[in-house]
Amino acid sequence: MPLDEIGDWSVDKLNILKDYSGRYSQILQNQRSEQTGTRRFSHGYIDAFAGAGEHVHKATGEIIQGSPLIALNLEHKFDEYDFIDLNPERVERLKKIAEQRKGVRVHHGDCNDVLLSTVFPKYKFEDFRRALCFLDPYGLQLQWAVMATAGRMRSIEIFLNFPVMDMNRNAKKMRIEDVDVDHRHRMTDFWGDESWHSAMFAPSLQSNFLGLFGDDGVDLEKNDNKAFVAAFQKRLKDVAGFAYVPQPIPMRNSKNAVVYYLFFASNNETGNRIASAIFKPYRQP
Repeated sequence: MPLDEIGDWSVDKLNILKDYSGRYSQILQNQRSEQTGTRRFSHGYIDAFAGAGEHVHKATGEIIQGSPLIALNLEHKFDEYDFIDLNPERVERLKKIAEQRKGVRVHHGDCNDVLLSTVFPKYKFEDFRRALCFLDPYGLQLQWAVMATAGRMRSIEIFLNFPVMDMNRNAKKMRIEDVDVDHRHRMTDFWGDESWHSAMFAPSLQSNFLGLFGDDGVDLEKNDNKAFVAAFQKRLKDVAGFAYVPQPIPMRNSKNAVVYYLFFASNNETGNRIASAIFKPYRQP
């Protein structure tokens, strides 16, 4: 099957994932009981939009390892791997990649259902099971319930593609009633409620001055991406319950436009420290 084409910004994202997942797996493998010397934790890698396993660089034609192959080829192996995709051709390709590999399961289906019903329940905090979950949707296919469940469980860390370009293109209307019904539902499913609209817009300075805070007669102005993304960062902390959500990385295309923001969220202080250090070189001054 044809492979997805990606640009340098996606290569950066995969390099960040590779760097963090390698350290994550090594640290959990080294956590051992002082009494018995046995490992304290088992750990898994979860790829919710796994794709075909490889990509093609759109500028060079080079074959680039996708997130499943990156995880499988790490020096410090995960105990388990769950790859999920809705496309049957990609699933079959993943199954071939996973042949002869231990602990790999490939799921064909909607990741929102598969994660909540089958994958996440395996990683209970009290069972000393941990997981790193890569949530890299093509658009707004992800549902808030997945992120909220991961935060509440405390055992699952996530990397998240926050598709701000898709959101701005399809849902940034001054009146929420003017947003296409399908896009409105997708935004609400992703965000968890309709507060996404108030995060996109704010009362204008003139409205604030005049004291017009009701539903009628209030002039709104668009918030910039930074304010909008900050609202979601706060939501991951306050509503989903992640203790640590460092400032996300804006991932820019060849025209320097922000395509999406890469979030990391965790309940582990060490994970937060490592992810923040990995993010640092990718931040523009």
